[in-house]
Amino acid sequence: MAVHFPIALLLTAVVVEALNLIRQRPVAGDTAFFCLRLGAAGAVVAALLGWQAGSHADYVGRAAEMLETHRWLGVGTAVGSVAVAVLCFAERVRPGVWLRRAYVAGLMLCGAAVSVGGHFGGMLVLGDDYLTSAIPFFQREPVSLASVAPTGTVDFVRDVQPIFEASCYSCHGPKKQRHELRLDARHLSIGGGRTGKAVIPGDGEHSTVVRRLLALDKKKSMPQNEDPLPIEQIALIKAWIDQGANWPESATVADATIESHWAYVKPERPAVPAVESPGWVLNPIDAFVLAHMEAEGLSPAPEANRATLLRRVYFDLIGLPPTPAEVNAFASNASPNAYESVVDRLLASPYYGERWAVPWLDAARYADSNGYQFDGLRASWPYRDWVITALNRDMPFDQFTIEQIAGDLLSDPTLDQRIATGFHRGAPANEEAGADPEEYRIAQVVDRTNVTGTVWLGTTIECAQCHDHKHDPITQREYYQIFSYFNNTPIETRYAQNLVGVEFIGPWLQLPDEGVGRQNAPIAMGRATSTTLVMVELEEKRTTQILMGGSFLNPGEQVEPGTPSFLHTLPQDAPPNRLGLARWLVSPENPLVARVTVNRWWAEFFGRGLVESRDDFGTKGEAPSHGALLDWLAVEFVEHGWSMKHMHRLIATSSTYRQSSQVNAEQLERDPQNSLYARGPRLRLTAEMIRDNALAVSGKLNRKRFGPPVYPQQPPGLWKKTAGAFRKLEYLPSTGRDRYRRGLYTVWRRTSLYPSFVNFDAPSRSSTCVRRLRSNTPLQALTLLNDSVYVDLAAALAVRIMRAPNATTSRQRIDYGFQLAVARHPNPRETDLLHELYRNELNRNERNPARARSLAASLRPPRGINVLDWAAWFYVATTLLNLDETITNG
Repeated sequence: MAVHFPIALLLTAVVVEALNLIRQRPVAGDTAFFCLRLGAAGAVVAALLGWQAGSHADYVGRAAEMLETHRWLGVGTAVGSVAVAVLCFAERVRPGVWLRRAYVAGLMLCGAAVSVGGHFGGMLVLGDDYLTSAIPFFQREPVSLASVAPTGTVDFVRDVQPIFEASCYSCHGPKKQRHELRLDARHLSIGGGRTGKAVIPGDGEHSTVVRRLLALDKKKSMPQNEDPLPIEQIALIKAWIDQGANWPESATVADATIESHWAYVKPERPAVPAVESPGWVLNPIDAFVLAHMEAEGLSPAPEANRATLLRRVYFDLIGLPPTPAEVNAFASNASPNAYESVVDRLLASPYYGERWAVPWLDAARYADSNGYQFDGLRASWPYRDWVITALNRDMPFDQFTIEQIAGDLLSDPTLDQRIATGFHRGAPANEEAGADPEEYRIAQVVDRTNVTGTVWLGTTIECAQCHDHKHDPITQREYYQIFSYFNNTPIETRYAQNLVGVEFIGPWLQLPDEGVGRQNAPIAMGRATSTTLVMVELEEKRTTQILMGGSFLNPGEQVEPGTPSFLHTLPQDAPPNRLGLARWLVSPENPLVARVTVNRWWAEFFGRGLVESRDDFGTKGEAPSHGALLDWLAVEFVEHGWSMKHMHRLIATSSTYRQSSQVNAEQLERDPQNSLYARGPRLRLTAEMIRDNALAVSGKLNRKRFGPPVYPQQPPGLWKKTAGAFRKLEYLPSTGRDRYRRGLYTVWRRTSLYPSFVNFDAPSRSSTCVRRLRSNTPLQALTLLNDSVYVDLAAALAVRIMRAPNATTSRQRIDYGFQLAVARHPNPRETDLLHELYRNELNRNERNPARARSLAASLRPPRGINVLDWAAWFYVATTLLNLDETITNG
């Protein structure tokens, strides 16, 4: 109370005098003068008491340093408050400009000193997090452990164990061992957890349990989120440790162990379970899934009809729909291996890499622009083309990883391997005036560190940027050890020569004129001046320091490259650079990478992962719904040469995948999320697939691959609104066939994403994205009805329907258009509805030909076509492109 009283009075004086200044009063007010006098007297008393108490306080280490600072701040505040009180008296007696200015300046300094002193006092008592955790503790003053230390021998069973049981075992006992610390077993307490040795016999001062109870070492006080232990109990525990931590065998759990989180244990291939219906099992995936179904009393759904199944696997493997001819050929193929043959053909298709590049580019935060407000364009497309080619070739995932993280550090790296490092050039770069290049260089290194943790480890390591991870076993020090691997690359921006702004400088890799040779197609096609962003290692290694609070302005202890201790060991001969990190990531000993990767692929096929939290395999993530299956897939992936296509074939040819998606009310109630996989997947297509499907159905799709991004039609003026006053970025729509290329090749500007992609949940890619959301909004229907691209494609589909092969009647044409859109024949009711729509529109056009001619003038159908008939089919085509089934797979 002796401290709080003068603080309150002095701050009141500051506030009152600030109001007087606003009101332009010539002299200090009575209230401010009264508060100053009492506050100054109280500050003197508090300083004397604080100095006397501090001389025998039982604080150590950083707390002792803060106490010393706090004592001198108290003395300074007392002296300053007395001086300000004197100035206030003088100014009231003889007002003057200079005297008033001195009084006001002194008063402000006094208020600042009080605030700083209160800050140090809060940190001293409650640690760095006192502002968020101090409310329950403000009612007590810090008490010296020495003043309440017990005088006799402390007995563990009688005195200490009851405290542990009441306050510690819930987090550090037999059921839970946060931070790998367990306090109900002597050998585990002495061994300690990730935060240090909990109990050091004979040294209570440095034992972690005491320091955490006292909230030293910049940590929150324990027990977390609870009232602190009474100071007498803390003194009792410290005295017990100082006396040797005598812990009888009868009071410890001899066979106690630390339970490791399932995801941090290397997977082993589990036995394939026996099932009651083995005839349904086509590969081990089915056995694991069926065993779960049978345990829940469920049965699998029947196989989907051939048209639905073919359309499903086409979208899942190449991202495009089958043609009516392909559907009919598959439906009439009686071979028992007909479906497997289709899967193999699609896996070998050059469009496979285009479909599977999209989720990887989301994870790689690939974009054609720098991000932030100016968001200028950059040449990144050669990296995108490298990804497509690597996936088509089924590059082993371990090599796929190494080349992207450290291709430039390989022995005699090829041009392709250097292009591959564009993965980590996806980090945004700030070109705004006033941006500090070093600050944003650090931000990019942080981004690369976090992305590596998310994409390969499925772990939220970014939480350790500012402090030790609260839930997972990664410390802040370990975070910056990973950070140091990426901290040796050139700065990407610099102040412009005119010092007005910041310019983006690379580093760039110039590509040869003729492009880079490929077995399938060239990657670096195009102009002689083609360049791309790549990673470059500096010859002189940068020093890496822990950034206190995550701030680049507050560097701390120096660290060297290293990996988290809770995972497999980094080989001693591993180079201390990105290459060493990449090889460590894809070591067969890594328990996370294979699990994380196959889980995301599974989610692409089924809409949900075996672990639903695809970006978090930590203790706060979801537990796997089929843990044994996940481990089996992870081991299968590694043992089959890290082959992506092998895993995709296993999934696509399983009975689990082939099931019908139809569901009855009982099944929907029992398993609404289909987490037991007792039915097939039914998913809305992604943004790019919706557009690609419309292009393919209309016959407009340009299947050209690779090269610079294209600019499809979009509403005018969007880029002018987002480019900033000093940047003239104009969106010039592509002409000719380039307008109809796959969505993968559409320019990806982070602050002004292609509008229809935004409406269908595509990410901006300003940061990594390993899970796209799926929403259902009116904007999506309005997009398909009104977006100029979809209107154009509906006009083309109308022409295609009119020219349907072997169709002589309008009902036959409807059947053909329906097959184009959803890969099946319409039922009679569907045919009747569409035919009625066609006849009504044709009658309207015949009554008002100007209506049809106006539509033709804007959409320009081919010459020689019957405009009235075409306009009627246009509305049929628009309806087909807007069917829910058209934009849904499965």
